[in-house]
Formats: sequence, C-alpha cells, structure tokens
Amino acid sequence: MIIVLKPDSTSEQVDHIVDRIHQLGLKTDVSRGIKRTIIGVIGDEDILRNAPLQAIPGVEEVVPILKPYKLASREYQPEDSSFEVGFGVRVGGGHLAMIAGPCAIEGRDILLEIARHVRQAGANILRGGAYKPRTSPYSFQGLGEDGLRHLRDVGDELSMPVCTEVMDPRQVALVDKYTDIFQIGARNMQNFNLLSEVGQTKRPVLLKRGMSASVTDLLMSAEYIMAGGNKRVILCERGIKSFDSSTRNLLDLSIVPNAKGLSHLPIIVDPSHGTGRPDLIPPMSLASIAAGADGVHIEVHSCPEKALSDGPQALLPWQYQEVMDRMRQIASLLGKDIPQPHGARS
Repeated sequence: MIIVLKPDSTSEQVDHIVDRIHQLGLKTDVSRGIKRTIIGVIGDEDILRNAPLQAIPGVEEVVPILKPYKLASREYQPEDSSFEVGFGVRVGGGHLAMIAGPCAIEGRDILLEIARHVRQAGANILRGGAYKPRTSPYSFQGLGEDGLRHLRDVGDELSMPVCTEVMDPRQVALVDKYTDIFQIGARNMQNFNLLSEVGQTKRPVLLKRGMSASVTDLLMSAEYIMAGGNKRVILCERGIKSFDSSTRNLLDLSIVPNAKGLSHLPIIVDPSHGTGRPDLIPPMSLASIAAGADGVHIEVHSCPEKALSDGPQALLPWQYQEVMDRMRQIASLLGKDIPQPHGARS
C-alpha cells in the first residue's frame, strides 16, 4: 500500500502517520520527493482493511498495491531507478552498466591485464570472483580474501568500480570492505538470510535470476533486499534451465521488457552464463541492448584455455572489443549512454 501525502503536509504529520502504521505492526518506507512525500507500507495489507488511514491529517490518497513485491513495483515508483555504483558510474535511467572481467580472480597480474583490455574497450565495471560456487568440491574455489585484495587494487588503479560474488551471510562484512557491488549468484537468489544481510548494507547489489525462477520470484528476492533499506538493486538475467543441451542455459530475453513493465529496478543480461558459448555471446549481447537491457555482463579472459573457471565461455579481449563497438551502435540508436572506449591508466 502507498500513502500519498498532501503537498503541504508537515513533518509532524508524517511522523504521526508512520507511528500509526507501526502501531498496527507494519513497516514503513518514507520517500520524500521534490513536490510529494509518499509512504510505502510493507506487510499484510489485510491489517489495514478497516483502518481509516485517509482520515489522518496530511493524507491525500491511499493506494493499494496488490503485487506481493511492494518497494520494487512500478506502483511504488513509476520512474526508472538510477543510482551510482562507484567512481561516478551510474546504472539505470539510460546509463548502461557494461560489466566485464574473468570468471575467477587468478592473480593480480592477470587480472590487471584483462582489466586494462576491457576498460580500453569501454567496460565501466570490473568483475571477478574471489569465492566460486562450483558444482564439484574439487574444482577451483577461488582465492578468497587475497582475490578480493587484488580486485580492489586493480579497480582503484584503473578507476573502475568492482563487482564480486558473496555466497554466505558470514562473508558480507569481509566482502563489503573490498567491493563496490555485491553479486548474488543464481544459486543464492532465494537465500533469504543472505538477501536480508546485504539489505542491511548500503552497497549496490547485482541480483542474478535463479535457474528455475519466475520474474515474480526474482522481484520478491529483490524485495527482501529493499525491505532491509537497500534500494540499489540491479536485476540480472543469466539463463534458466532447459531441456536443450546445445547451450548452457536458456537465455530468456523476454524478461527484460517484462521486468521493466513490473518494476522500476534496472535489469542487465549475462549472455556468458546464459549461453555458455563464445559464438552466441555477441549476438545475444546485441539482442539484450535492443530488448532494453540496462547493461551487459560478459566474461573475458586473455587466455581462456588456461582459465581456472569457465574458460570455454570467455571472450578474448579483441572479441570483447568488437562486440562493444557493435553494442555502442545499437545503444546510440536507442538514446542510451554507453561508455566510450578509452585507454587505461598506467
């Protein structure tokens, strides 16, 4: 439910309304705009069915939200969300997040080499995994805090915000010391303890769609984060399970306009995990921008055959340069702000 206040409502009236909602056992989220203040009511709306909220001084209108996700809905916020993620880089509202880097951080030197290549091509966010959720317990599990240090050092050297995965609520405080963006992987999309924990931070969160999750499931997971007070959530389509074994997953690009119709949150696409095939990543990247995505997440490695994780689906730097050039052409037609290529700082 949304409570729309009158333009001349006072701070005392706002506080009184919030107190009244809290007395009913519900939570509130106050959003103060230039001309209007609205109060989002979080919880079971049936409790409010017989509560005469419109009789409270300062209230202009009470609007029910029937969707289970309140804060992520278009009813709560009609305009697209846009926010900064670090080093002046914005996501959403026409600003594209071009995320690139290796699947796993393997060392500082190789990370810096890859980062320089992708930054030169126009990537504006560097990604790399320090903790790797692998199907086999015998596969490379990541460098842990050493990897986080390498990622932070390289990001600072190249003035790029960095994104890395957090897998456990107990890791949040540590990862928060090094990253600019928390990544919640597909396997953890419904790890509600983890979602609540990152919701207590103010760090932007990249939330990947679960392998069998509907768009409602994805938005409800975003709601967990937002209900904790963290409104900077980026949705990510990374493919869902399918019977077709010719690709790693089924990349569902229809979720981009679908989610945008339901939610104000930015949504990006990860064609690397979505297809698992370097030959399909470029065309699906272009299709993602054309579908209205707010960015593209691509794995890049300077020597995929030696990569310790997901080498077969990584693009080479020159391939990434080519797809970035082509995405830039499509973005310009749609009036989107895509980063221009530039040289990396030494």
